[in-house]
Amino acid sequence: MNETLSIVIASVIISLALGFPLGIIISTSERANRIIRPVLDTMQTMPVFVYLIPALLFFGLGKPPAVIATTIYAIVPIIRLTSHGIRQIDKEVVEASLSFGSTRLQSLIKVQIPQALPTIMTGVNQTLMMAMSMVVTTSMIGATGLGMEVLISVNRVEIGRGLVSGTAVVIIAVLLDRITQGFVNGREVILDEE
Repeated sequence: MNETLSIVIASVIISLALGFPLGIIISTSERANRIIRPVLDTMQTMPVFVYLIPALLFFGLGKPPAVIATTIYAIVPIIRLTSHGIRQIDKEVVEASLSFGSTRLQSLIKVQIPQALPTIMTGVNQTLMMAMSMVVTTSMIGATGLGMEVLISVNRVEIGRGLVSGTAVVIIAVLLDRITQGFVNGREVILDEE
């Protein structure tokens, strides 16, 4: 479980560190949106196993290629939902902040991102869930953990072992999902009180 969580958490942190700024760039630039959108469409429709090939070629077997493949697979929702959240904010709210003397950066940080936070947190949640699903697949390139247990149980047709390890993956995914949803709900309560 610890190895599975370490791969998931590492890939989610990398996905958020790269995906959040990319989502902001896409939301503010129509040209960047036109360039990056086909790439995101391709990444979302590509079969899961295809991500394993370049990770395996460049990094060999083990946890590093698992983190890379999981990051590439899980980064799309945070990019898309960050961009969508910022784009859906009323233009009047942004114009009001700019008319009161805010710079574009101040308007982004103090108005647009807080307004888009529920959508952005949905992106974080979806990134987490996609990383969780990919971590089982990365057992095929030598990533240990619960995914390896699932793979071994499938290869040996051990139904009990597969059921236990699969249930453990589901429990971890549900716990991580509830933690991120709790953070979003707690944040919304704080914003409502303000």
